[in-house]
Amino acid sequence: MQTLKRTQVINISISDAWDFFSNPENLKIITPGFMKFEMTSDTKNIRMYPGMIITYKVSPFMKIPFNWVTEITQVNEPFYFVDNQKSGPFKYWHHQHFFKQLGDGIEMTDLVNYAAPFENLSQPIEKTIIRKRVEMIFDFRHKKLEELFGK
Repeated sequence: MQTLKRTQVINISISDAWDFFSNPENLKIITPGFMKFEMTSDTKNIRMYPGMIITYKVSPFMKIPFNWVTEITQVNEPFYFVDNQKSGPFKYWHHQHFFKQLGDGIEMTDLVNYAAPFENLSQPIEKTIIRKRVEMIFDFRHKKLEELFGK
């Protein structure tokens, strides 16, 4: 099991942050192009709720396409939500999203616990490919959020 934690301060109100991050349609905006992200479920005009299933296609590793199914398991508007992979490119994916008001902006924390696929090969793959890809995804997200909302 691996953990990635990223914290970022952006210039947005907590209510606007919630509106942006709890809308699955915005995931495409903050996902790098190499992932070839494509939403496959209809999530337009649907507010996030516990038990919500979201489906999309991604190509996180070696351009291999995966169907990714996530379930929103916890929602505490506007402070946090949690999604879990039901099926997809990882053996395990648990992503916690936290939002904290700081004066004019917010502190946003992503805490991801994940396990690489291919259990008997996971150590070398995790260190050489998967960890770097997960970091690239969140590096892109960090830069994109600064472009959209400022520091």
